[in-house]
Amino acid sequence: MNDMDMMSVNAIRGLAADTVQKANSGHPGLPLGAAPMAYELWAKHMKHNPANPDWANRDRFILSGGHGSSLLYSLLHLFGYGELSIEDMKSFRQWDSKTPGHPEYGHTVGVEATTGPLGAGMAMAVGMAMAEAHLATRFNKEGYPIVDHYTYVLGGDGCMMEGISYEAFSLAGTLKLGKLIVLYDSNKISIEGDTDIAFTENVQKRFEAFGFQTLVVEDGNNLEEIGKAIEEAKADITRPSMITVRTKIGHGCPAKEGTASAHGEPLGVENVYALKENLGLDPKKEFHIPQEVYDHVAQIVKENQSHEEKWNEMFEGYCIKYPEMKELWDKMHNSIVGEELLEDEDFWKAGEKADATRNISGQLINKIKEHVPGFIGGSADLAPSTKTYMNGEGDFSSANYGGRNLHFGVRELAMAAIGNGLALHGGLRPYVSTFFVFSDYVKPMARLSALMGTPLTYVLTHDSIGVGEDGPTHEPIEQLAMLRSLPNFTVYRPADTAETAAAWYYAVTSRHTPTALVLTRQNLPQLEGTGKDALKGGYILSDSKKEIPDVILMASGSEVQLAVDAKMQLEKENIAVRVVSMPSMDVFEQQSKEYKDSVLTKTCRKRVAIEALSGFGWGKYVGLDGSYVTMESFGASAPASTLFEKFGITTDNVIKAVKEILG
Repeated sequence: MNDMDMMSVNAIRGLAADTVQKANSGHPGLPLGAAPMAYELWAKHMKHNPANPDWANRDRFILSGGHGSSLLYSLLHLFGYGELSIEDMKSFRQWDSKTPGHPEYGHTVGVEATTGPLGAGMAMAVGMAMAEAHLATRFNKEGYPIVDHYTYVLGGDGCMMEGISYEAFSLAGTLKLGKLIVLYDSNKISIEGDTDIAFTENVQKRFEAFGFQTLVVEDGNNLEEIGKAIEEAKADITRPSMITVRTKIGHGCPAKEGTASAHGEPLGVENVYALKENLGLDPKKEFHIPQEVYDHVAQIVKENQSHEEKWNEMFEGYCIKYPEMKELWDKMHNSIVGEELLEDEDFWKAGEKADATRNISGQLINKIKEHVPGFIGGSADLAPSTKTYMNGEGDFSSANYGGRNLHFGVRELAMAAIGNGLALHGGLRPYVSTFFVFSDYVKPMARLSALMGTPLTYVLTHDSIGVGEDGPTHEPIEQLAMLRSLPNFTVYRPADTAETAAAWYYAVTSRHTPTALVLTRQNLPQLEGTGKDALKGGYILSDSKKEIPDVILMASGSEVQLAVDAKMQLEKENIAVRVVSMPSMDVFEQQSKEYKDSVLTKTCRKRVAIEALSGFGWGKYVGLDGSYVTMESFGASAPASTLFEKFGITTDNVIKAVKEILG
């Protein structure tokens, strides 16, 4: 350890403390305690180039304890990422600033993932490490390690307490992801005080059980020991590694060091002054980095640029020697994928018999994989039921990282976060899958998908009381409304083969929006009139004979057939009916006002929404003069046909609702 290194560490501490203090909001404790390990990693071990933050073979760094964002922003400023200026640091947590309260992917240059919910970054790091392993297997040739980088993730006691970290690291150990390195900021403090009040387990033993190499640095200020541990972790590529670094929260602040009050509130002006005095900084200067520190880090950055320069030279030779691999690389790293499917007649081939949309989806997955080489995915131990297995593509495992079928085990929450990590890494187009009712376990990470704009596809099957005998624990009711309520998240609930093809086409070509495909267990008939119009989200499936219908029936998925059947019977009584299929409210809302008015004409206010789920969310289309044929309770255990009848999701009930609103 030299004086310049420690001066750099303390400059980071001072900047982070000033940042939180000026905002009068934030979390200074983690940055003050973890600054040495973060600096040591960024300055001496991590392969990265601030001049090209998107370099494909960079090491990835995720701050899972996202509340400590002032640490990450201080590093990004010091190392010259995205011209993150001192003025940006001064606008921490303010409107339209580059330095929001928690790191946001796509908002601040150099931020690899949106973190904040503790443990989420840990699981996304596992996804990134899986992506590295898969792409390395597919692309690397002897003498050409094109994909060869580490994934580092830093988090604290809170991240280790969250169940998502257990799920994700259990899988990481099983998969022997040797290029995943976890830095555990162990300060034994949480918001409520000493972690012993709720967290006394031996974390090292837990990680040993997972199959990790475990290392301990007793002094979180000893850069030399931290560096040795990082290099030891890098050297073992047969196991992921976890480095426990013993730190003091709020290090250097006499009044706050080691206390819970250092976690989530500004230190206070007097305490920041004392901190700087204690660290050898000028206490009278705010947001001050000594010029010699800037110069020191600039030299490190300049030297580190050689990593990318050497890689670019190697990659150029690789492309000459393996032009077919260069073509594949370009295709897999192009964000515009799958659009040729729009003109693929086989992809849009109409179904010939009644079938479950989960089965249809499975067939489409096996067509998409031929067009989208980065297509990769799997389920939380449900592939035979969700029909998400790609034939002939192998299973991703410690023995075969080249397999395109992922087995997440019964780990729905971690699965979704890992899917985000796969998507964030680049080069892959992932999907994940489980039963629709278990989207409750998935939702927090689906929310992060939407926030980050990661085009992860969620295949969610067994979509209603059509599940039948498994009963209410497995029958989703409110989940469709839940997912529809998410901003920047698209939900498709298709009615047959053509609409399922539209749903998958939308999902696989989406660039900045995650998509959920909500699919049936039970067989559905093939409907006349479905097709590519489903790409508009909602459309007229069957129109009335009158220019202005007497009533509009609106439905999605399995209930579209009920609307069609009701129309046939109502027209015998001279009631003019328009049937609108609404596979995706989200996409329908993106259409022009003229188009939406042409489908749901304002001249017809008598409307009925039909879904075997909660009616919540349909109100904007039903209006004051309409009605609902939807679920108002949980389901039950019985054959599906019995449940639809008992809960009134029937053609007869649709007809009854129409006659009631027509008077």
